[in-house]
Amino acid sequence: MTSQTGSERRPRVALETTLLVHGVPSAEGPSLARRLSEIVRARGAEPAVVGVVDGAPIAGLSDGQLEQLLRRGRERPGSVAKVNTSNLGAALFRGQTAATTVSTTMEIASRAGIGVFATGGLGGVHRSAIGGGPGWDVSSDLVALTRFPMCVVASGVKSILDVPATREVLETLGVPVIGFRTDDFPVFYMRRHPTEHVNACDARFDDAEELARFVRFELARTNRGVLVVNPIPGEHEISAADWARWLAAAEARAHGDSTAKGRDATPRVLAALHEVSAGATLRSNIELVANNADLAAQIAVGMVRPG
Repeated sequence: MTSQTGSERRPRVALETTLLVHGVPSAEGPSLARRLSEIVRARGAEPAVVGVVDGAPIAGLSDGQLEQLLRRGRERPGSVAKVNTSNLGAALFRGQTAATTVSTTMEIASRAGIGVFATGGLGGVHRSAIGGGPGWDVSSDLVALTRFPMCVVASGVKSILDVPATREVLETLGVPVIGFRTDDFPVFYMRRHPTEHVNACDARFDDAEELARFVRFELARTNRGVLVVNPIPGEHEISAADWARWLAAAEARAHGDSTAKGRDATPRVLAALHEVSAGATLRSNIELVANNADLAAQIAVGMVRPG
């Protein structure tokens, strides 16, 4: 597993490329990558952007490699695949260039010795309406937390999912869900689910250094993942009323798109949400990811401190 960083002495924080290539408009990718990297470095850690370039899995893309990946995604839409743990091997074997999802980022980063990963929202159990028709669609992100010893910092799960079912699956899998300054399980754009009861976090920490010590303890104890849920900052939260209206409009658009199936369902719906909300969901998405990168860097630095 290739690992490239600016400083091997600093603790590292993994960042995914699916967010940069598929999760935001192509013009936003480079500036978001720079912003997240600056946030991580400001806390004393080193960002490690994870991706696949010409069949090489890399934990710590160079600026040139990241620009190559982003440029390819801009200039040839669809040419940069989104890979998870099930199709990663085929992409490597065929020498493809690909963006990594949460599960794939965890796999590549953990094998490069990175223990902390910042993302936006975890994948989970889809509602049958997403992607069209009945069926059971569950993200590999959930199982990845049982396979790879990594702390994933996220704002809960994406709001378009079946949040209560996703929380139950996390409990069934034995994944520790740790709230940072919250008892409630956040749902991406909102600090808590607006209508449904969702099981609370398994534990709460209000101090980042204490949280870092716990994460270090738990990763060593179980050699499995820990999910730290960090609610979106209150000033960037989307109201329940706006969310319900925008989601209905976005899903209606996605249902009319024959390509919005399976793995493509989530990015299609998110893109439609950005449009119908006049960019409000995009702005919230960017701010919550930045907030998660900041906390992840604090955890990474705290994990290497004595004590």
